[in-house]
Amino acid sequence: MTETTDGLTRTGYYDYYDTPVKIVPTPEGGLAAWRLHRETGGWRPANDLIDEILFAMGGDIFVRSADRFVQRVEEERGRYTKGDGPVFALYETVMAIEDVAIAEGRAYTTQEAALITGIRRRTFVMFEEQLQQAGDPGADPTIATAVS
Repeated sequence: MTETTDGLTRTGYYDYYDTPVKIVPTPEGGLAAWRLHRETGGWRPANDLIDEILFAMGGDIFVRSADRFVQRVEEERGRYTKGDGPVFALYETVMAIEDVAIAEGRAYTTQEAALITGIRRRTFVMFEEQLQQAGDPGADPTIATAVS
């Protein structure tokens, strides 16, 4: 969590025990936390984690950039969330690239890494827009467009 020059708190991105969590300011001046729900890919309220995340000293809580947060969310969704449609076809594309690199016992090529990063940024926006349309109050596709 960072502060602006006027002292107002901005959005913060975290890995909380290997699960993406974001903390965002509310219109009332407070904070709200949203934790990724791996099975649905949506966001669950996690306000009970705010103090633990903001005041944690070490442990399994890590601050992430917006770009890394987008990538982590999509790693999780691609691994755990199941469904049909264009987003899931793109998740399968990423898994196919990963499977080849693993089978060959090597790191991603520069082109593969760039492709995976681009696909995940795109699927993040697509998934978040679908969540918004379904009424998920934690959805925010602008996170990915701000880092591109």
